[in-house]
Amino acid sequence: MRHFLTLKDFTKDEILDILNLSLQIKQETKASVFKDYMPKKTLGMIFEKSSTRTRVSFETGIYQLGGIGLFLSSNDIQLGRGEPMKDTARVISRMVDMVMIRTFSQSKLEEFASYSQVPVINGLTDEYHPVQLMADYMTIVEHGLDKDLKVAYIGDGNNMTHSWLMLASKLGFELRIATPKGYEVNNEILANALEFAKQSGAKIIVTNDPKKAVKGSTIVTTDTWVSMGQEAEKEQRLKDFAGFMVDDEMMSLADKKCKFLHCLPAYRGYEVSESVLEGEQSLIFDEAENRLHAQKGVMVWLDRNRA
Repeated sequence: MRHFLTLKDFTKDEILDILNLSLQIKQETKASVFKDYMPKKTLGMIFEKSSTRTRVSFETGIYQLGGIGLFLSSNDIQLGRGEPMKDTARVISRMVDMVMIRTFSQSKLEEFASYSQVPVINGLTDEYHPVQLMADYMTIVEHGLDKDLKVAYIGDGNNMTHSWLMLASKLGFELRIATPKGYEVNNEILANALEFAKQSGAKIIVTNDPKKAVKGSTIVTTDTWVSMGQEAEKEQRLKDFAGFMVDDEMMSLADKKCKFLHCLPAYRGYEVSESVLEGEQSLIFDEAENRLHAQKGVMVWLDRNRA
């Protein structure tokens, strides 16, 4: 049985297999062809972190596949009252066919998966956001930007950065990461990515200079500087991230065919300017929609690989 906890656990061929399945299901959905890929299957959705896109996309997705989603917030289940993760896992996984968890700690997610009898999907942790990267890469492929791909990630060395590292190192494209000093990526995750890159041929560049990262890139992407749980650090972070906003001047350094991605929610005037976010280079709403289709591909693939 396979779980979807981080792209580190998947080969290039498996990632592309999930992608192609997602593209196929999206094409069917656009033609109003709704196949029961997962008839009467139940997806338990555990939220310790709230979300707009994650809830709507998973709940809609499982319904379109012929199943049903159960929204389980930490306020509604015993996990929020101190029940051990392993107990929650052993109970819930006997009642549903698949589980999606959006939480803080990657270790909690992995503990749940180790005790679960059904596939578990990472809906986001502090370390990784793999379903978002499947949607991002799906958007890149749909717009014909996957050839000679050069991605510039500008901002915090967070779960999105770590997930880009895993995707690039598995698929073999060029990734430039620019973070302010003191906000670099996790060293262990970077080391893992560099090992994978030796096999795939990926080129990974880490710098503190955003303009260097953006120059000649075909994708520029960023994320919020102040994630959930970091509100107390906001003022300091705004000072530390000065010069890292993706604006028209920064985008002018990129390749002429460059497109902009953001996982949302976006904070205009902080990590990205209004003009870039709403401009012709922005693919953010295609990207947001693709959360729905990419996650359907993930769910169907996991369901097919249960044995």
